[in-house]
Amino acid sequence: MITDRRQNGRMLLQPHPLLWTAIENTRMIRFAYHGKDRIAEPHDHGILKGSVQLLSWQVAGRSSRPLPNWLLTKADEITDLVLLDQTFPGGRPTATGKHIKWDVLFIRVKPAKSQLHVVTKRKPD
Repeated sequence: MITDRRQNGRMLLQPHPLLWTAIENTRMIRFAYHGKDRIAEPHDHGILKGSVQLLSWQVAGRSSRPLPNWLLTKADEITDLVLLDQTFPGGRPTATGKHIKWDVLFIRVKPAKSQLHVVTKRKPD
């Protein structure tokens, strides 16, 4: 289990270093959540509704829903977290094109290169 950090008896809502590293380096993660082993692409890490959470794109493992699929997890309920050597291209588009409205967003994965739209300026003729 990811341990919380406390100060004066209150839990500090801080990013988890391994989740931060995984997102920053577009590395896949393996972890257990609610008794199910999962493999996922970590996308967003932040505070939502008063708890530190992770939004990931689960690609393998066990789930009660068809995979691949989005998975929102409370960081303090994640166990056996491992950073894998496998990378992923970056952010995925959502069905609605919108993101979760985080109370605090610690880090978001950079967009996949295929999703970047580069606008080049033409020199005047």
